[in-house]
Amino acid sequence: MDIDLQVQNINFADLEQQTIHLSGQIQPHGVIFVLEEPELKILQVSKNTSTVFGITPENMVQKTLEDILDSFQVEKLKAAVAEENQDFLNPTKLWARKKGDEFIVFDGIFHRNPDGFLILELEPAISQENIPFLSFYHLARASINQLETTSNLKEFCQIIVNEVRKVTGFDRVMLYKFDEDGHGAVIAEEKNENLESYLGLHYPESDIPKVARKLFSSNWIRLIPDAKSQPIQLFPAINPVSQNPLDLTFSILRSASPCHIEYLHNMGVGASLTISLIKDQKLWGLIACHHQTPKYVSYELRKACEFLGRVIFSELSTREETADYDYRMKLTYVQSMLIEYMSQADNFIEGLVKHKPNLLDLTSAQGAAVCFGNHCTVVGETPKQEDINFLLQWLQNNVSEEVFYTDSLALIYGDAERFKNVASGLLAIPISKKNYVLWFRPEVIQTVNWGGNPNQAFEANQTEAGLRLSPRKSFELWKETVRLKSLPWKTVEVKAALELRKAIINIVLRQADELAQLAHDLERSNAELKKFAYVASHDLQEPLNQVANYVQLLEMRYQNQLDEDANEFITFAVEGVSLMQTLIDDVLAYSRVDMQGIEFELTEVEKPLNQALANLRTRISESGAVITHDPLPTVLADNTQLMQLFLNLIGNAIKFRSEKAPEIHVGASRQEDGWLLSVRDNGIGIEPQFGDRIFVIFQRLHTRDEYPGTGMGLAICKKIVECHRGRIWVESKLGQGATFYMTIPLGGRERERRNGRKTKNNLFG
Repeated sequence: MDIDLQVQNINFADLEQQTIHLSGQIQPHGVIFVLEEPELKILQVSKNTSTVFGITPENMVQKTLEDILDSFQVEKLKAAVAEENQDFLNPTKLWARKKGDEFIVFDGIFHRNPDGFLILELEPAISQENIPFLSFYHLARASINQLETTSNLKEFCQIIVNEVRKVTGFDRVMLYKFDEDGHGAVIAEEKNENLESYLGLHYPESDIPKVARKLFSSNWIRLIPDAKSQPIQLFPAINPVSQNPLDLTFSILRSASPCHIEYLHNMGVGASLTISLIKDQKLWGLIACHHQTPKYVSYELRKACEFLGRVIFSELSTREETADYDYRMKLTYVQSMLIEYMSQADNFIEGLVKHKPNLLDLTSAQGAAVCFGNHCTVVGETPKQEDINFLLQWLQNNVSEEVFYTDSLALIYGDAERFKNVASGLLAIPISKKNYVLWFRPEVIQTVNWGGNPNQAFEANQTEAGLRLSPRKSFELWKETVRLKSLPWKTVEVKAALELRKAIINIVLRQADELAQLAHDLERSNAELKKFAYVASHDLQEPLNQVANYVQLLEMRYQNQLDEDANEFITFAVEGVSLMQTLIDDVLAYSRVDMQGIEFELTEVEKPLNQALANLRTRISESGAVITHDPLPTVLADNTQLMQLFLNLIGNAIKFRSEKAPEIHVGASRQEDGWLLSVRDNGIGIEPQFGDRIFVIFQRLHTRDEYPGTGMGLAICKKIVECHRGRIWVESKLGQGATFYMTIPLGGRERERRNGRKTKNNLFG
């Protein structure tokens, strides 16, 4: 039972963490020496020296290389290994005396490991001479001649495996390419007729773990001549200088991991040769050669294959780029047109979506959205607005890169399964923290052919040494239906999106500069208008006072001499002057709303509410009004302006009451980005079509005979709320009361922003 629990809880990904390069084992067909410079004293040696040289490893250690090879050879080697690069030294023919006149000839390969230790690896020399340069040249030239006859990428890959098999003589040669998920696929194959084909099959990432790929990137060619041979240990196992296991990352003799050896056994492979294909400093793929029986390939021929692989793959990379050239040119044209459209449009978003080509054409997407300033403009097939809003929140919390893309969004963002038909694939670029451009691709259901079940890549077996992982034994065709995935995003599409991001930021910054200048001009104009309104209203008071005084003087002196009509006219004149003075006072109050000299402060909303109620206590008492309120928040605001806001709204609720005593409630509720305040009454109500009109200056729905006032109160309320960067609106029906709603945003709002100015920094904040 305990064993079963162990198996269930095991993490197969731990296999990738095996330190293969620190195993301290080599393959038995060669000998390894770890040397201390400059005397080339032997620090460690493989334990097969007794078989090869007739000297035990215990007697080898602490000797120098001169004790094994003759001094003439060693003197030349000392001078060569002193150079930083040993490539020109490798391979070098070395002779060692075994018995009497019996000599053994080796191919000697020198290198320094990552810790700086000099390592000499000896392999049996099959031929006495190195392969001459012309052999390399003709080998590569013949292959390139073949490649030049085709422009088809698939045929090109087939030529590669054909040529490598011709040179090496292996039973099977495959070209294996990694995808972005780490899985691999056989894209070309040349083999014996009696072997089952692996062409087109996919293999899971665990078949070549990350640590193995790192070694393939460090060692471009790897030979296992006998998959059934037993590894040879180093002596001593721990390096006596570093007191650590020896790092064999660059070793050509390093033994493969037991799991990989078992993997080869399960595939029926007796020998393997692997050539790494590197592109942009990353492992692009492998040329994998398999033989059913043991097969040794000389160092010279392996290096020839490595050279061939580099030359051919260089041409392959060029062909890949050429295949994408037309598409890249198309995207470059689309990108230039979008930049031109954005530059000419008043709003850059219109430039992205209202012309042809548009945003969709830049990435061959089926849907796109530009989310800017709390509003999303969509084109094509996209998720619903609500789903996009939640997706944006997820991106803000989980993505910090300049670009994010996936062809399986639902696997990392579970809510995406709801809209998989339009957005299984996502490509996103942030313009700022909250502003994004998004592209969507729908789900594409596809069938993938695997070489064995990828979900059963390993088995857990109980051994005397404990629980051990073993690779799968079955490589039969296994079909998988893949869902929740879109077509993958091409690298060229991702690059095009990044270039567009730069262009958008530049255009938005330029427009921000223009807006800042316009805001400055507007502020100056507003300041002049406010000054004019203040001066005009102040100067108008004097002649009005004179008119009022003289009309009242006429009434007092000549009251008995005037008839009834004249007295009525004088009364009208006095009322008109009084109304004019009230209007002037209201205009002055309106102009002063955003001229407060104080900064916004943390304000308990209940405080300005109580101040307003104190000012209205007489009217409240006379009307019998009942006023209640929710627990009220603390906000960043101007206390005086909030008091004025409540004064107008509650005063209106009392003024426009129904036959019932006024019942007024002040509400407060938390929103994502601020607070929602409300004032609800049970008064006469407002017809919905007049909901916007009542906030316009001097607009009235009733005559002054019905309800006194100038029509400025709600206009002042609107200006106060907008000065706090919120908005105000009313919901009402005639005869059913009214509810006025106001939003007060969260966060600090410096005075520049309250006055309408925006800088580059806060535009992208």
